Amino acid sequence: MNTTETLQGDIPVGNWIDRWMPPASRPYFRLMRLDRPIGTWLLLFPCWWSAALAADGLPDPWLFALFAVGAMVMRGAGCTFNDWADRDFDGRVARTASRPIPSGAISPTQALAFLGLQLGLGLLILLQLNAFAIMVGVASLLLVFPYPFMKRITYWPQAWLGLTFNWGALLGWAAVRGQIDLPALLLYAAGPFWTLGYDTIYAHQDKEDDALIGVKSTALALGDSTPKWLWLFYGMTLALVGAAGWTAGLGWPFWPLLALAGGHLVWQILRVDIHDSSDCLAKFKSNRHFGWLLLAAIVAGRLAS
Repeated sequence: MNTTETLQGDIPVGNWIDRWMPPASRPYFRLMRLDRPIGTWLLLFPCWWSAALAADGLPDPWLFALFAVGAMVMRGAGCTFNDWADRDFDGRVARTASRPIPSGAISPTQALAFLGLQLGLGLLILLQLNAFAIMVGVASLLLVFPYPFMKRITYWPQAWLGLTFNWGALLGWAAVRGQIDLPALLLYAAGPFWTLGYDTIYAHQDKEDDALIGVKSTALALGDSTPKWLWLFYGMTLALVGAAGWTAGLGWPFWPLLALAGGHLVWQILRVDIHDSSDCLAKFKSNRHFGWLLLAAIVAGRLAS
């Protein structure tokens, strides 16, 4: 059996979905991006960071597991709604034309029905949390649904994505403590700057097509000056995360590990080639390493506090 994975547009083919999943289910798994987990990691880490920051000692593994499943489901729901909203744009861009909706593998109506199923599963997971955290989680939908339309009205849709994708920084703290305090607010404030960095890098893959079809992005707004802006975005990320750790009373191991995580962001800035799509994608995906390093910093700092 040939198990070699190749790309059809931006969709991996020949991977575990093609090998193990029933044919009728494959477009739905691809619509959720289950074969491209980096988005789930980027949604999950703020939840884990915040829950670890709020914990008394080691974080609760059950809570971590709930967040992991919830992030997978809700990232899938976000991708489904985004692809439904962008179906006409995606059909005009070579990299995205083979996605399930513009290619015709899933109809717009089927996509909306599948979205409802995913939102229902997400609600079931959210209901395992305390009442305050449930309200915080539901409030995130006010950011989720407008996001696909931001790229049509502003060159800074990545800022809105940052507000959306980092909501877990509030939810994680609320799930542990039943309220929102200053460390959680500072951690949440750091998130959009992190997202502005990694998603601007990601957006450089599509800047030529976006310019042709009228879709806006920070990659188009910042152009060749992007690396200079990355210093600002990632610098603010580290400053605000440091402030969150300080106000939460984390112990000394937090600081050298935060510096190590910061070193990874500096590496991205120095090494990214914004004119090489494959390099932009690789640097974007590398933010999973930053996520793990920062989680280690928070857990170690909490245990030493």
